[in-house]
Amino acid sequence: MNKNKYGAIHGFETPEFTKEMKKDYTILCPNAFPFHMKFIREVFLMYGFKFELLDYQGKEVIDTGLMYIHNDMCYPAICVSGQQLYALTCGDYDPHKVALLQFQTGGGCRASNYIWILRKALHNMGMGYVPVVSLSFSKVEKSSGFDITPVMLIKGIVAAIYGDLIMLLKNQVKPYEKNKGETQRVIDKWVSEISNQLKNNTGLFGKALKKNFCDIVDDFAAIERLPIKKTKVGIVGEIYVKYSSLGNNGLEDFLESQDCEFMVPGLLAFIQFMFDHKQVDYQLYGGSKTKLGVTKLLGSVTDKVEEYMLDALARHPEFNAPAKFEHLRELGEKIIGRGVKMGEGWLLPAEIAELAEKGYSNVVCAQPFGCLPNHIVAKGTIRTLRNMYPDANITPIDYDAGASKVNQENRIKLMLALAKEKENEKNRT
Repeated sequence: MNKNKYGAIHGFETPEFTKEMKKDYTILCPNAFPFHMKFIREVFLMYGFKFELLDYQGKEVIDTGLMYIHNDMCYPAICVSGQQLYALTCGDYDPHKVALLQFQTGGGCRASNYIWILRKALHNMGMGYVPVVSLSFSKVEKSSGFDITPVMLIKGIVAAIYGDLIMLLKNQVKPYEKNKGETQRVIDKWVSEISNQLKNNTGLFGKALKKNFCDIVDDFAAIERLPIKKTKVGIVGEIYVKYSSLGNNGLEDFLESQDCEFMVPGLLAFIQFMFDHKQVDYQLYGGSKTKLGVTKLLGSVTDKVEEYMLDALARHPEFNAPAKFEHLRELGEKIIGRGVKMGEGWLLPAEIAELAEKGYSNVVCAQPFGCLPNHIVAKGTIRTLRNMYPDANITPIDYDAGASKVNQENRIKLMLALAKEKENEKNRT
């Protein structure tokens, strides 16, 4: 067993994920995003990894997390670690043949510590032999058997953007579909098609990528929709709780049950934000010109793929396309400085501003209880946002293992009631 260089500090050994393990160990990853991870999984498989997504839901998963992780810890840590620890204890996997993958942000976010919290939990469970692998743009930790090359990273980003496009179109079509289930059939078709293309290392660049984007948009546009009105709601917040049904107590299903159409900003903007703030760091504090050059290169790749996606959406103006990242930057600078980048940083209020501009002025801000960065960049900017957008109806909702789902839903119902009241006033005038 190899001892990680940090292991001595904490008094227990932490095995490295080695090249030999890559051959027969399965990496278990929480399924944090609705469609994106299915495509990202194919990229890992393409490079010889055995890779499984964990979709465990419910109280038992949260209770497993709470059993081994202090309830004062960040709620997403309890959720994702709970899924992984549940996978090790429920009998679905052989603990001696798996590794656990955790996203690691670096910087001031508590997510940087998820890995060590999980390792301590494994040690306390008598499973300290299970390797924990870091997936991080910052390469906070390295494992000899887990190396993300620049080309692999680019493919993963492109795969994630497929998820963005399908999520965007699904959210705008499904609430209005004339024939129930048709939207899901189109989703299933394209999830299968893109997964198959990725298995064959195709559909990632150039003409093939452009064609896929256009064909996906065309298929969703062909779905018959009813000319009815729905309450439009935007969802922003901490990146895990914003997307994960486990983390937000099935927020999207609840909004659908309340006769709403909702928009969730895509993962692409967050990826661009990560590359952008590396450049801002260089401007403010200096650093390596080589790393700056790599960051600019990756940023240019994401900008080009964004262009392809927006061109495909422009063919069908009935769809509400996301703003260019350049515009998000401009919106953010009107609200808070670009040096504010802990958590979702300036991107979060910029996304609220974008949603307000696009008619989704009723905004649920989903955040873990006690997430200091999000309380600053979300709650702390609400007054400014309301001054800029008088119709903005912003409701922060805290998510925590001890929070009541009924109370969360009642607060959202109150927000929706206010939205309907405002709509009725407009109709009367």
